[in-house]
Amino acid sequence: MPLNLTPDELLTTTRTVRKRLDFERPVERELIEECIEIAIQAPTGGLKQNWHWVVVGDPDLKRRIRDVYRDSWLGSMNREHLDVYAADDGRASRLDRVLDGGTYLAENLDRAPWLVIICGTGRVRGAATVPEQSRFWASVIPAMWSFMLAARARGLGVAWTTEHLKREEQVADLLGIPYPEVTQCGLLPVAYSIGTDFKPAARIKGTQLTHWNGW
Repeated sequence: MPLNLTPDELLTTTRTVRKRLDFERPVERELIEECIEIAIQAPTGGLKQNWHWVVVGDPDLKRRIRDVYRDSWLGSMNREHLDVYAADDGRASRLDRVLDGGTYLAENLDRAPWLVIICGTGRVRGAATVPEQSRFWASVIPAMWSFMLAARARGLGVAWTTEHLKREEQVADLLGIPYPEVTQCGLLPVAYSIGTDFKPAARIKGTQLTHWNGW
């Protein structure tokens, strides 16, 4: 049953869900198909429509992807590459919780009913100009976000993850994704959420980040 959310509620309460994914409840394939049909209505630069959706429900494949993801996460989980926030910055107090949730997801990724890997045809090379980079990513990322919104509206929880991209070629081999011709852009574990009462996240106020008529 779709949730009765206003557009503003949907946009402000769609979260990356980790510990509130319900691993015990199956998700109908039809719901994944509905979310994809909605997602492909997202803006796409130059009418590229260069997205592909690799949906994994096979338990053995999910376990193998989990192993790659978990090994990458645990192997790189240190604070050296993370931003450092001042003690009076609210993000400092939330960072441990975010990292804990990330570890939980890495250990349980395969328990999600579906893993959705979004791919884009082509690859942004090192010498790509900013416009070239923008055209590629802006033709995929809006669709990923639209998928999350469509899932939230249906009572599903999704985590936007990119950890496996550190070992993208391994997952490409597992799933037969042609590498490097096709770029994996993210992985979305999808399950029903435990409860649907998500709230807006704590964010820096827009007034602190907005520049009028110049920087």
